[in-house]
Amino acid sequence: MEITGAGVHILVFPYPAQGHMLPLLDLTHQLAVRDLTITILVTPQNLSLLNPLLSRHPSIKTLVLPFPTHPSFPAGVENVKDLPPNAFTAMMRTLGELYEPLLHWFQNHPSPPVAIVSDMFLGWTHHLACQLGIRRFVFSPSGAMGLSIIYSLWRDLPKRDDPNNENALISFPRIPNSPIFPWWQLSTLYRSFVEGDPASEFMKDGFRSDIASWGLVINTFTELERVYIDNITEELGHNRVWAVGPLLPSIDDPSGPTDRGGSSSVSSSDILYWLDTCNDHTVVYVCFGSQAVLTNKQMEGLASGLEKSGAKFIWCVKEPTKGHVEREYGVIPSGFEDRVAGKGLVIKGWAPQVLILRHRAVGAFLTHCGWNSILEGLVAGVPMLAWPMGADQFTNASLLVDELKVAIRVCEGAKKVPNSDELAGMVTHSVGENWVERERARALRKVTR
Repeated sequence: MEITGAGVHILVFPYPAQGHMLPLLDLTHQLAVRDLTITILVTPQNLSLLNPLLSRHPSIKTLVLPFPTHPSFPAGVENVKDLPPNAFTAMMRTLGELYEPLLHWFQNHPSPPVAIVSDMFLGWTHHLACQLGIRRFVFSPSGAMGLSIIYSLWRDLPKRDDPNNENALISFPRIPNSPIFPWWQLSTLYRSFVEGDPASEFMKDGFRSDIASWGLVINTFTELERVYIDNITEELGHNRVWAVGPLLPSIDDPSGPTDRGGSSSVSSSDILYWLDTCNDHTVVYVCFGSQAVLTNKQMEGLASGLEKSGAKFIWCVKEPTKGHVEREYGVIPSGFEDRVAGKGLVIKGWAPQVLILRHRAVGAFLTHCGWNSILEGLVAGVPMLAWPMGADQFTNASLLVDELKVAIRVCEGAKKVPNSDELAGMVTHSVGENWVERERARALRKVTR
């Protein structure tokens, strides 16, 4: 079946987490520009996230399917940002209940899609595509190195000699540079795997279905991860692997970077006004993505480190969700904002990260090493302070620090409390004039763009 050419109908199915949805919607924009006929599958609560894309491409259709009922989720919860912590497994399995409604839609559509482009967490769509006799393309919002680790884990199912040893080393000899990670730094989804458990087996089948799918689309680019892209291609045994990144809003589109998130305590215009008052490369931008919420102890350590550094900073604070224990997460230390007035800007809620990173005043990015954040930092030419917390972030940090050398590690782990004195020293160093990582980041920026 030939699926190239204008007008060809495809189904795009994102996973309902912001870090997964945004890059796939950016890819969808690129496909729409090339005149494909596109239907996007969403559940009702996520429909509003499509508004920027649909306003630019009115021809894109939406398929809105009700979110399946599940005992783990209260009524109306259908976006990862609303979920209790560690609910990814239940979310992935619940979305699998859309198989029959989606099959019914395909079978009754007068001109159904000839291919499915779906997120890596939706492996079951491979079986649907096989039943329909069409092609399924996996979309990976993770980079090629991170994806190599993920595929290796679910293909080979490595175990610890001592099931109680969180520091047991797991090696990946089939992956370039033979990375080694302690058990606790591997994907939580994998570490929670229990053989024979229905939810675990569903997850395993999903990732193995990704490996078996017809094609793979990765949000990365060859100059960044050539050896890992080549490795995945070799492991899959075919060349239907496309590196299409970095998927970001257009640099030439001033509205794109400001229209991608939720509510914020500070407007984009006020943030830019504040940055305009700062000298070049003197501001540290601090953000841990759309999911991570710091414990109060971590908040105290981070706040103290920023204050002691004397550096200017913007700190985006994600506030606790219903799943977090009240008053134990996300509380800004009393009096902190008053003490750093003029030096620091605290944003509660969502921040226009792409816009901030591209500003001349930003000299360093303290990040959890989520892949979207890394790409945004690299495109902006901003060196990073790495604090990986989970998922593929330890792999990403290894790529940044050990291979690309555009970052330094400042902390590791979702529960680790940073030493405020050490953190202050690294923050101060990161906005100094002679930080060698900045020169490497500038060089990589040209390649990235």
